[in-house]
Amino acid sequence: MLTNLYNWTMRLADHPRALWVLALVSFVESSFFPIPPDVMMIPMILARPNKAWLIAGVALVASVLGGLLGYAIGAFAFEQIGQPILTSLGKADAVAEFNTRFNDFGFWAVLGAGITPFPFKVITIMSGWTGMPLGVFITTAIIARAFRFFLVAALLWKFGAPIRDFIEKRLGLMTTLFFLLLVGGFVLVKFI
Repeated sequence: MLTNLYNWTMRLADHPRALWVLALVSFVESSFFPIPPDVMMIPMILARPNKAWLIAGVALVASVLGGLLGYAIGAFAFEQIGQPILTSLGKADAVAEFNTRFNDFGFWAVLGAGITPFPFKVITIMSGWTGMPLGVFITTAIIARAFRFFLVAALLWKFGAPIRDFIEKRLGLMTTLFFLLLVGGFVLVKFI
């Protein structure tokens, strides 16, 4: 089923209204859809590199707005909607433990999920459920999603098709390692 969704999303990248479809995919991915917007961004930017920044900007705005929907699901409808989404993603068991520690690391959780392959929708829902301050959530979501989408756009704009394989297969790992090093650096500075 996931392969069919992936292929469907890729086909939409060629649609005449692909920018609107990208906005929709970016919006729903931040709250419940399993396919990340990068899947559409990559072929769109490769086809029109001069629109790389516009494409990344659309993905950013729609993703943050979708994140607000995820936040609202967590804040107002966790039991009815949020819990089933997290259960379908296999994250239900960790909910209680996660809730107790989430807001202590909320900024880092949103930042990490926004720039790494970790499902952003899990963090948006958890942010609302745990009552993370909305301003912190929005600010961090903007920073994280801008970093991710504009990094992809910059790499594709600069290197074109040859970088596509790296982005699709290794960018998530490299971004995760960067994030872990960043957090590790802050922890090291705090304890030294």
